[in-house]
Parts: sequence; structure tokens; C-alpha cells
Amino acid sequence: MSWPFPTNRTGPSRRFRGSGLNYKEPQNVNRLQLTFIFLGSLVLLLIVAPLAGMFLDTTPTQLFETARETEVQDSIWLTIYTSLAGTLVFSIAAIPLAYLLARKQFPMKKLVTGIIDLPVVIPHSAAGIALLGFVSRESVLGKMGSAVGLNFVGHPAGIAIAMAFVSIPFLINAARDGFAGVPLRLEKAALTLGASPFRVFFTISLPLAWRNIISGLILMFARGMSEFGAVIVVAYHPMIAPVLIYERFGSFGLKYARPVSVVFILISLTLFIVLRWLAKEKNSEIVK
Repeated sequence: MSWPFPTNRTGPSRRFRGSGLNYKEPQNVNRLQLTFIFLGSLVLLLIVAPLAGMFLDTTPTQLFETARETEVQDSIWLTIYTSLAGTLVFSIAAIPLAYLLARKQFPMKKLVTGIIDLPVVIPHSAAGIALLGFVSRESVLGKMGSAVGLNFVGHPAGIAIAMAFVSIPFLINAARDGFAGVPLRLEKAALTLGASPFRVFFTISLPLAWRNIISGLILMFARGMSEFGAVIVVAYHPMIAPVLIYERFGSFGLKYARPVSVVFILISLTLFIVLRWLAKEKNSEIVK
């Protein structure tokens, strides 16, 4: 008995496991893959080409001289520790909120979810104007800060708040997805056995969702480091790295702004890779 399908079709063939039949992949599938590869290459080119051009236009001498400048070093350190501080402080409240969003049903939950995503949608210069009114000396928070000698405007604390404002949705959404992936039956079983809700959260829910939480923390930290629009309104001085890059571009042009950009990108990439590696090691320990 002959095989009922035509056997003269061209294209790569695959042998079915456990049989003597060959399946030949149609040529139109290959064309589709080639089209997707071409379109994907355009996207990668859009990302890589500007960065590669900036690196190629910066000489090693310019790079080392810029990295040795005190102003550049101070701005980069300020960027790192304000973003880190904002991430750690606001995560104390963001992670429990993510757990509530993942586990509880309450009125206007969709509205709350939409509010959380607002900082991603609104222009960051507008976010800076809103934050300036929130932390100024005439505001409630500003008066509370003034009572202890703290002025948020033009202060690292104000910078940390601006960074956290625009980046906290990344942590909340990632942590919410992590908590949603924790089997509810495990939490109920622990409660049935007499564990308190706090113990269930810290011994079951949090460890099992830790991979997503770590990913959200890294994204929040990285996004905070790159913030410019909101920070420049709240605190032009002291200058974080993105503001310093803008300052040098406006005052001296592209030639002097490019080396600072390259130094900041290299340090940001190094930090991102290290944090990802540490997160992977931490997840491996949790699995073990």
C-alpha cells in the first residue's frame, strides 16, 4: 500500500520516532522563520547600533580620564546608593501589597492595579512636578521633614523618592506574579496545622515567590538608576549620573557627554550582571 500523500515536496525532513515515516517540512515554514529572523534582527540592530556607535566613538584615553574625575565618581556613587536605598525602603511596603493583590479579592482591586501602573504611563517630567508638590516645604511631608532638619528638595532623600516613584511598579508586578504562582493549598495546609499567617507568609509564601521578588528588586533598582525626568525636577543638585550627562551635553556638547555615558553604562551593566548572578545563586540555594 502506497503512502497517500505526495512524496516530491522539497524541504528538510524529520523522521517520526518509532516509525519509518519521514515528514518533510514545507518551504513556507522556512520562509516564515526567515521573515521573523529578519524582523528580529532589525529590533536587535535598533538596540545595539546606537550603543556600539557610542562605544566606538569613545577612545580609551577619554574613558579613563572621565572615570578619574571626582565629579563623575560622585555622581555615579550617588546614583547607585540613592536607587538602592529607595528600592530597599519602599520594598518593605511594596512586597506585602503585592501579596494582597495576588491573594485577596476586595472592592476596586482593578482600580488599585491601574494606579500602581500609573508611574509607568505618565510622562516622568510630569511625575517630577507632582512629586515636587508632594515633598516641598509647604506640603505635609515637607513640613514633617523640616521639623527634623530634612529638606527633600535638592537632597538625596528626594532623589530616592523620585526614583522609587517611577520604578516601584516593576517590583509590585513581579512580586504579585510570584505570589500568584505559590500553590494556595500549601498555605491552607500550614494554617490547618496551626501555623500563624505571619509564619505562613515568611516560611512558605515568601521563599516560594523569592525568584520573582528578586527579579523585581533588580528591575526596580536598575530602573531607578536610569531615571532622569522626575529627578531633575525634584533635585537638580546634587547631580546623579543621568543629570550630569544632560548637564555636560547642554554645556559642552556631545563630545564631553559621551564618555560619561559610556562609563555609566559600563558600571550599570556590571552591577546588573552581578546582581543577576547573585540572584541565581540565591535561587539555587532555595531550591536545594
